Amino acid sequence: QVQLVESGGGLVQPGGSLRLSCAASGSIFSIYTMGWYRQAPGKQRELVAAITSGGSTNYADSVKGRFTISRDNAKNTVYLQMNSLKPEDTAVYYCNAHWYGSDAWGQGTLVTVSS
Repeated sequence: QVQLVESGGGLVQPGGSLRLSCAASGSIFSIYTMGWYRQAPGKQRELVAAITSGGSTNYADSVKGRFTISRDNAKNTVYLQMNSLKPEDTAVYYCNAHWYGSDAWGQGTLVTVSS
């Protein structure tokens, strides 16, 4: 059973930055494709960014150039650096691990971008 624990959410002003972290249990973290998703009130959950076991990344168009996903396999942790935050980035952010047709989700961390 893979467990994911997110941290780093909070309230930030427009234009500010936050870094989210997601720590994973298990000894096979390095094979997971890790992703960050978000869900705003009244909207469907959407993919924000993902990183494969080989380090390839992809991003939603809305965050390209502002967000960066990275991973540290030695620490079983994936990060999401979020810069130039906008009010429309406000959402609950979820960490996801995907491997061989299986998925695990974290509990979510709230990011609020407001002045």
